[in-house]
Amino acid sequence: MGSGCLKVTKYFLFLFNLLFLILGAVILGFGVWILADKTSFIAVLQLSSPSLKTGAYILIGIGALTMLMGFLGCLGAVNEIRCLLGLYFTCLLVILLTQVGAGVLIYFQKDNLRNELSDVVKSLIKDYDPSNDDQRNVQDAWDYVQRQIGCCGWTGAMDWEDNEILINSSMTDYPCSCSNSSKDWEAGTGFCNLDDPVNGTVTSADWPIHEQGCADGVEKWLKDNLGIILGVCTGVAVIELLGMILSISLCKNIHSEDYTKVPKS
Repeated sequence: MGSGCLKVTKYFLFLFNLLFLILGAVILGFGVWILADKTSFIAVLQLSSPSLKTGAYILIGIGALTMLMGFLGCLGAVNEIRCLLGLYFTCLLVILLTQVGAGVLIYFQKDNLRNELSDVVKSLIKDYDPSNDDQRNVQDAWDYVQRQIGCCGWTGAMDWEDNEILINSSMTDYPCSCSNSSKDWEAGTGFCNLDDPVNGTVTSADWPIHEQGCADGVEKWLKDNLGIILGVCTGVAVIELLGMILSISLCKNIHSEDYTKVPKS
């Protein structure tokens, strides 16, 4: 490889690693978002699968390591240090294999996650209590989901018939976040009361609410957000492959062109 091509490779490697560092920061940001978000459906997801927090910590670790590798790649490319480039290539390979393994694990565990999510949401609905401050964040998150999607319960409004507070009210109360009535939108959370209770047994069919369940809407929400995360990870993987190719190429040709250097103090 000529000295001109070697310099072009070096500067391309520097630019790729600069982008690599930025994308690492984005991955780290996703991990922090998952842990810190208490106002969206992420709060419910954290209850449905303890592995979500573990996954968030893994994302933070991968993002931090990716940023470090980007920095080392830039340093190794600019100063043409073979051992640093070799370490950089090895770490990139490990990160890429980890990402592939994590993606395969998520794909094969998606059915289990769906079942766990269904169980947790139904349990949340059954134990929903506006006076329970310990569960306020996750209950507000579920109210937010029902208002935004325009749905009620997981499979349907009948899921709320298992709630103890509603049972004690003889079903004359109903969740405000399920309501399709503008007068209930101001309440947003908690329970609202029927103005004119139906004589006899009241059921969820008598409530002024959305009848469809939230399962389809939530799955669409998850797919949309998962698509963003997978898109970022795919972009990082492409940068990793290019970085591996450029780093090994530069590492192999530094010695032949007498480019072995040590930064001067």
